[in-house]
Amino acid sequence: MLPVLTLPTPDHRAALELVEEAREQEGGGGGFARGLFLGSPAWASLFPYPLQTTADREHGQPFLSALEDLLRRQADPDAIDATAEIPPELMTSLRGIGAFGIKVPADYGGLGLSETNYLRAFVLLGSHCANLTTLLSVHQSVGAPQPLLLFGNEEQKRRYLPRLAAGDLSAFALTETKVGSDPARMECRADPAPDGRHYLLNGEKLWCSNGPIAKILVVAARTPPLPGDAPDKRRISTFIVEAGWPGVSVAHRCHFMGLKALQNGVLRFEGVRVPRENLLAGEGEGLKVALSALNTGRLAVAASSLGMAKSALAAARRWCREREQWGAPIGRHGMVAARLSSMAASVFSMEAMLFHAAALDDAGADVRLEAALAKIWCSERAWDVVNDALQIRGGRGYETASSLRARGEDPAPIERWVRDNRIATVFEGSSEILRLFAAREALEGHFRRVGVAPGRSTDPPQDWARRILPCAAWYLRTFLPRFAPPADALLRGHLRFVESASRRLARGLFTSLIRHREGLERQQLLLKRQVDAGLELQAMAACCAYALALGHDPRRPAASELANLFCASARLRARALLRRPPRGELKLALEGADRTMRADWLWLEEGRLDPGGKGLG
Repeated sequence: MLPVLTLPTPDHRAALELVEEAREQEGGGGGFARGLFLGSPAWASLFPYPLQTTADREHGQPFLSALEDLLRRQADPDAIDATAEIPPELMTSLRGIGAFGIKVPADYGGLGLSETNYLRAFVLLGSHCANLTTLLSVHQSVGAPQPLLLFGNEEQKRRYLPRLAAGDLSAFALTETKVGSDPARMECRADPAPDGRHYLLNGEKLWCSNGPIAKILVVAARTPPLPGDAPDKRRISTFIVEAGWPGVSVAHRCHFMGLKALQNGVLRFEGVRVPRENLLAGEGEGLKVALSALNTGRLAVAASSLGMAKSALAAARRWCREREQWGAPIGRHGMVAARLSSMAASVFSMEAMLFHAAALDDAGADVRLEAALAKIWCSERAWDVVNDALQIRGGRGYETASSLRARGEDPAPIERWVRDNRIATVFEGSSEILRLFAAREALEGHFRRVGVAPGRSTDPPQDWARRILPCAAWYLRTFLPRFAPPADALLRGHLRFVESASRRLARGLFTSLIRHREGLERQQLLLKRQVDAGLELQAMAACCAYALALGHDPRRPAASELANLFCASARLRARALLRRPPRGELKLALEGADRTMRADWLWLEEGRLDPGGKGLG
């Protein structure tokens, strides 16, 4: 039994206990990323890069071709954005090609496609219409199909999966007004009914995507402590709930900056009688259900972000070639050229990161860390790419597609892409939360190296010294060079850099654990730097492996040059992140935040009109 670290408050402790219990303690083997943070990258999981097999690609191609044809003929993303509705006839057509059951096995009425083909579909969708993408992703990634496939019993699968694959929309009801990433504060309750055959569900859920039009819901709620639990033990369970049952209602449809057609709302549950057979997994297993389903949701967000970035790159490339200023295409001017080449390198890195994670998932590996890193990377790089496309197109990037079309110009919808893409770094886990999640996963091996795990208590300093001494030999070995996979002359140096920087990163993580001990989880700025360094190294390795696997593919020329372009800039960023952070960085940030919240600098806000009418104070 491992000793554990102290946490600052009982609420914080309860929240972490819930999440720790929900984690799969021993995953399916992990991939490259986990070893990267331990100073020993698992090169064999990345080299050779796991390209999609011809057989799997051909298996998914009929659906992808049908989807592309349908999107071209029937899906007008600008009209969907303007009307804030997805036409019923488009929904019917999507049902007709099986778009609501892409990964559902054929035995249950679905297409039975792989994770890689599933994500290829979301790249295509993301390049065209974010509203459709979100509807289909929420339904399949975090809605009922994925939790049922992972945790449903055979009777539940037979009863619900055919309906879901045929197009009965689903949603996951998790977030509450006071509960985002802190499940210990959940207020929605499911208490056993007196008849012993039902639960009585009461509570309210916020920001439930697909909720206003969903027919089948997965609802997370608190359930009473189990036998043997402490009286104040908090348990979260999940239930399959049908929207048509008495007591289920839509209290409000929410409206947002982008995704205008998103059906997202506040759902209310008042004395809803849920049959015991609709308990998903078991009592107290709800967070495990949510966390497992989120892996697929995060990869779908990464895929749709990649699709939008591809479209933004295409629009910028055309404009850089066609628009002339001062006697040359604007793509030949240094500052614009730097943006365009950075966009291309970013899109390549996103593709390499995403499909490596997809291949791991198809192979049955543990993709918790890879999915989180891919989601952070792709959502943030997509925002940079879309923002660069707007800057390159100038006023035409800010102008709406309908206005451009009305005056005869290329109606590239960059303005809409900016609005629709902005949420990608927020939902399915914000970038900040996912960085903390990634840090926790990355530190797992270091915790075990010293025999410590997050939790409730700590050891005196002398016990820490006893734990550190056996690690000395490992620490010294991290200064010795190790194997890096063979590569062409252009990429060989980048891979050697990844290998050596990985060892430096591992030393930094280990040192941080020893220095801060029970306070490490509060060192968020430090953990962010270390996770960001790992992200850069992961992306570099993925790009090199992907480029080498593509080789001399005539359809994808100069892949090594593209990987080299990306790695040259990533090395600079990684080096900066691996340096010792500025002394007092966290102290200054916290002091500044405290002063701002105390209104010490209220004078900075003078001279403005408060849209909320609250005035100063």
